[in-house]
Amino acid sequence: MQQFKDYAGTVYGGLGQLLYHYSHTNGLHISDQLYAVQNLERFDFHLWRDILDDLKQQVKSPALGLEIAQYVQPRHLGIIAYIAQTCDSLGEAITRCHDFHRLIYDGSPLKVTVQECILAIGWEVIPYLTTQVTDEIALSLLVQFMRLYLKLEDFPIERIHFREPAPKNIRFYQDYFKTQIKFSQPRVEILISMQVLAEPLKNPDPTLQNLLIQQAQALLNCLPKTTQLDHRLQTEILKGLQKNQCLIEDIAENVNLSVRQLQRHLQQQNTTFQKRMQEIRLILAQQY
Repeated sequence: MQQFKDYAGTVYGGLGQLLYHYSHTNGLHISDQLYAVQNLERFDFHLWRDILDDLKQQVKSPALGLEIAQYVQPRHLGIIAYIAQTCDSLGEAITRCHDFHRLIYDGSPLKVTVQECILAIGWEVIPYLTTQVTDEIALSLLVQFMRLYLKLEDFPIERIHFREPAPKNIRFYQDYFKTQIKFSQPRVEILISMQVLAEPLKNPDPTLQNLLIQQAQALLNCLPKTTQLDHRLQTEILKGLQKNQCLIEDIAENVNLSVRQLQRHLQQQNTTFQKRMQEIRLILAQQY
């Protein structure tokens, strides 16, 4: 199994094809990196971020991720898109997206929480991986797919949260999401009312869905199995370093493990808590 220190996450190859389609349609320069990922099943998250940064330099868009999402087709999202289209309700589609989201976007872990009558779907912060553009495209792909391919043209959104400070002009965000936008928030997330989860979809097909889920599970089993926990662990250590609160007891509690469970997990990767701390300090130093 690939060790976490060598694995920063991957994205589905169809997202590279989405960027190519967007670039070609708009007459942009297509970099060697973008050409190189066109026939890959998956490619490194760092490369995904770098290609987006290159496009941002060309386009100078105030909201590039939102522009790119408008070109999405089900083939760009792979099997998870087809599973969602066979569901009988929005709630079931969101559940399937949560189950298999790593097949599309295995960068920062997806988190789904309920706050009173509001469902929050968001991504954990991985400071050295994610940017405003990667955040934008993660949210806007979700919204665009629901609107176009789940036939929820009037998909109601309570709020949208972004981590980065607000740009000078937020009109583009408001026009796209058609709701309140909040910046400088702890996590990138979309908030929707629990009531809309019962919204029926147009073409449920449980038989086809079962077949697709079996295939999706087989694909998911091929991904490194420690990524989700290790991303959470790295996030909590990063937060702890910023607050000078890095006791193993605190970190274990924040990732919902006992100290013994966390130590056992690290031992299975031939490392220790202190070594992981040193690795993350080195990553931060390199980024700075």
